[in-house]
Amino acid sequence: MNEFYIGQKRIARDGACYIIAEIGNNHQGDMKTALKMIRVAAGMGVDAVKFQKRDNKTLFTRAMYNKPYDNENSYGPTYGAHRDYLEFDWDQYLELKACARENDVDFIVTPFDFPSVDFLAEVGVDAYKIASADITNTPLLEYVAKLGKPMFVSTGAAELHEIELAYQAVIPHNEQLCMLHCTAGYPTEYENLNLAAIKTLALQFPKAVIGYSGHDYGILAPSVAYLLGATVVEKHFTLNRSWKGTDHKFSLEPTGLHKMVRDLRRIDVSLGDGKKELADFEKDARRKMGKSLYAARHLKAGEVLRREDLVVKSPGGGLPPYRMGELLGKRLVVDVPQEVPFSMDHVEDSAGRREAG
Repeated sequence: MNEFYIGQKRIARDGACYIIAEIGNNHQGDMKTALKMIRVAAGMGVDAVKFQKRDNKTLFTRAMYNKPYDNENSYGPTYGAHRDYLEFDWDQYLELKACARENDVDFIVTPFDFPSVDFLAEVGVDAYKIASADITNTPLLEYVAKLGKPMFVSTGAAELHEIELAYQAVIPHNEQLCMLHCTAGYPTEYENLNLAAIKTLALQFPKAVIGYSGHDYGILAPSVAYLLGATVVEKHFTLNRSWKGTDHKFSLEPTGLHKMVRDLRRIDVSLGDGKKELADFEKDARRKMGKSLYAARHLKAGEVLRREDLVVKSPGGGLPPYRMGELLGKRLVVDVPQEVPFSMDHVEDSAGRREAG
């Protein structure tokens, strides 16, 4: 359908950029930090904030859940304990949602498993994001699609035919779909972004809105992606890139997020309607800096104009230089003092009459 709505916000191929601040797990399992991140991101002008939800014992094998996880980014002795530390419970999710509402941003969450989908359905999220890790998980995609809420699907680490399978799993049940170009590098260097694939997705998936989910450094790639047709942009957000955690290093701090939003909004207004016309605000500059045809010396009525009788000077406002040929060889009907701008009223027409205009 190429467009859908979240509340009053229109998300479409021909629409303004819809900007998602991906908080993910950058809150470090701290509720006060998570709430502050929502408020700060909203203040930077984003349209939505996004979190992640996992039912870890359902999601991971026992071996992976119990695997020792001893590193500088760990919040527990095992990988399962680490992931559990970063999860919020029912009451906390309701508080996060309420905070998003109070700050006029949409509340989007990524479920990584079926119990998390059911949990978020009860919470009442505004939309679902499907991570690149689940691009081949068509049972989960269909399950979410049938809920009838807008969906954003990342396409990192996938072949085009796998993205096609994901698309076909969703579209029969739900056309409120945005396919996000994504590269699964954490972070992704600029030479690996492959932003031209945005156009490929647009051609391949005609019923979807196309977007960009970036793990790149800085704020350049989102603007390029938007100009290539990605009208949804998702970027990771943190309050401090030096914090403990794997995602902070390629996340935007508040100043960076503000600049990215500023640039994307400027693109919206700067592209214009594509018509090339003289704008009212340009007229003074055109008159001041432009050029007109002036008399090179004091010219008398009856003289036939030659090239050396005309000079090109500023300001503009008189006959523009491209009309010089209309004057040459014409006879003056009035005196024209030096540095007076020419008018067609100064010369005869071919029948010997004063020209008009």
